[in-house]
This record gives sequence, C-alpha cells and structure tokens, in this order.
Amino acid sequence: MTKSTTAVNTAPTIAPLRNVTLLAELVERVQNRAPNLPGMATFSGPSGYGKSNAAMYAANRFRAYHVEVRSVWTRKNLCLAILHEMGLTQPANTVAGMVDQIGDQLARSQRPLLVDEADYLVKKSLIEVIRDIYEASQATVILIGEENLPSALKRWERVHGRMLDWIQAQPASLSDTRHLSKVYCPGIELADDLTAEAHAKARGSVRRVCVNLDRIREKASTLGKQRMTLADFPADAFFTGEPPAGRL
Repeated sequence: MTKSTTAVNTAPTIAPLRNVTLLAELVERVQNRAPNLPGMATFSGPSGYGKSNAAMYAANRFRAYHVEVRSVWTRKNLCLAILHEMGLTQPANTVAGMVDQIGDQLARSQRPLLVDEADYLVKKSLIEVIRDIYEASQATVILIGEENLPSALKRWERVHGRMLDWIQAQPASLSDTRHLSKVYCPGIELADDLTAEAHAKARGSVRRVCVNLDRIREKASTLGKQRMTLADFPADAFFTGEPPAGRL
C-alpha cells in the first residue's frame, strides 16, 4: 500500500504544460477581476492542442463546474448537464427555472463555470442560455472551443461584449514534449534527437505528441531498451496525422 501511494504522489502531472498554464492563468485573472468588469472569457485553439486536459486541470485547481457540450444537446439538455455537475438533483420544470437555479448556485458558491466544446453553443444557438446564466450570477464563465470560436461569437454582440479576454491555445513546445515523455515513457530515457523529432512530427498537436511517445515506449519495450535514440526508432513509425495515401 505504501509503495502504491508513493508512486501516485511522485507521478508526473500535466501541470507544467504550456496550455494548462495559460488556461489556469486565464481563470485566475477572470476570478480576480476588478468590480464592474465583465466575467466571461474564451480559451480557443485547434483540435489536439490539449484544451480539454487543461480544462480538467483548471476544474480541479479552482473547484470549477465543468461541462462538455454535445452536438445533439438542446437548451434543456445543457441546463440539466450543468445542474448535474453542480449536484443539484431537483431541476426546475422549465428551462427558465433551471437557469435561475444555476445562476443562484454560481453566485452563492463563487465557483467558475468551464464550458468545453463551446462551438456547439454557437452552432445550436444555445449561447444565449450561457449569457443568461452569467447575467444571473455574474460568475466567472470560460468558453473553451476551436480556434474560430471568438469570431463566431461576433454574431451575438451581447455575449461578445461581455468578454474580459480572448486567449488562444499554443502549439506544443519542445519543453511540453520533454515533460510528456516522463508521463508516456516512464523509465525510458529519450535522447535529444528522438525527443526533437517526436515534437517536430506532431506539428504542434499535444495529442500527436502523446501518440508518438506511446509508440516510442512500445518500441523500447520490444527492443528491451531503457534508452532510445532517433536511430532506434523507424522514421515511418512517427504519427503525423496524415491519412495513408490511397492506392492508384
């Protein structure tokens, strides 16, 4: 039991990753804003940049309510999901009543609300529900989505005008790749040339970095190696995200 606890306590986390830090700083900045300043913000960027992992970290750090919007949700589904995340088991009979419940809980708890996959709020015209929740609570509300989310929100001036900041997620850095190698290749030393190539092949995607590191771990296990260099890993084994070419 002692050995297991020690392993958990010493395991690497995602905390130092660039986008984890950016989102945490954004939540903190909005939470500590001056009176009368708007309390909404967006965190946006391409798919694969680790935004959802950053959201999970921020949710734990700030005790935030965190929901991931689904493409098929209605206004009622959205409100029920937030209420469920809040632990409120007796939702009101109407959407308007549920919005009041959510707003009241946010105002009393002073906890942030993180809305992931927020692009669907725009596509399904659910964004006004989030604005109503914000107006009812004046709480911190962070919308997390793809890189075109800020421009898409221009269609809703009453939402767009309540943004305190717009932060863009950044591509994975070489430092991110080095840190993730400790998570995905435990007990294996990666030479600088292999780490750099794994980073380059991912083209900024944290997700592809993780896939490549896991492939390196598998190869190291096959070879029985505890140290891997670029020469040990086949060039065509890197995952770049490009689909295979079709047959002629």
